[in-house]
Amino acid sequence: MKSFHRITFTTLAAIGLLSLSACAGMSTQDTNTAIGAGAGAVDGAVLTGGTAVGTVGGAAVGGIIGHEVSGD
Repeated sequence: MKSFHRITFTTLAAIGLLSLSACAGMSTQDTNTAIGAGAGAVDGAVLTGGTAVGTVGGAAVGGIIGHEVSGD
């Protein structure tokens, strides 16, 4: 089971790094929304043991918070 968590973490980290490279043409607010959604998804997955509801809920909450954060 321990190796499963390592594979999951590695996969999530790789997806996060790849998705951040797509932020080049985005506004600051869009970038903050994307980063917040990604971080929220990871947090939601960790806090709920990897359930889909926790991951999606975390992404939604993180995206909303990221959207409201000012980059200025």
